[in-house]
Amino acid sequence: MKKLLLALLVLVLCFGGLFYLASQVNWIKLFRIEVAKDRLEQKLGDVFWTMYSQNEKISDDRQQRDSVFQLIQLLCSSNGIDHGNIKLHIAVNEQINAFALPDQHMVVNTGLLKAVRSRDELAGVLAHEIAHMQLSHVMKKLAKEISFAALSTVLGGELAGELIKDGIRLLSSTAYDRSLERDADLKAIEYLKAAGVSVKGFANFLDRLGAENDGPVNLTWISTHPDSKERAAYIMEKAQ
Repeated sequence: MKKLLLALLVLVLCFGGLFYLASQVNWIKLFRIEVAKDRLEQKLGDVFWTMYSQNEKISDDRQQRDSVFQLIQLLCSSNGIDHGNIKLHIAVNEQINAFALPDQHMVVNTGLLKAVRSRDELAGVLAHEIAHMQLSHVMKKLAKEISFAALSTVLGGELAGELIKDGIRLLSSTAYDRSLERDADLKAIEYLKAAGVSVKGFANFLDRLGAENDGPVNLTWISTHPDSKERAAYIMEKAQ
């Protein structure tokens, strides 16, 4: 009986301690911070895309866009992701590239669509970019290189235009940290396997373009995702 009472006392003390700790957290403040970040990302997404679309030619080929979006839908529906939040854009650009802007804007170049040799290769690239978005890598990269404070302060000021241009260049032509790339690779493997897509296609794409990286100057996606041949081997190892 004493042991039972002691156990109950310990249980009550544990719950009491947890309740006390929870009461010390300013949940309203935390919620407001998250809401502010969400609104900032949404606003950044609008202005980033507006500026990008004003300076780049966007494809009006609906069939082409739909075929790419069908793969995005497959990857998302197989992994519990709301594909309705992803804003896909096909840019008429010969650079082999795909990248994400804030608020889940995904840009896929026609050069990439020409470079992939199979549906599985394209699915691998799309899964990787979806992973960047789902893991909040886009905002993490901007926060590291530009900072949320700077983005918030000058978003409506005179420096906004130049800042947004810098942000677009940063996201479209420079690499993420190695740790973020590794996380995106691992998450992409999960997405592909859940969708019943062969991971080998993604590995083959990286391996092939990694070997060609000293040739054509338009391999932007490889330059922003370095060590492609090593990553191809790593992806196949993890997939198995």
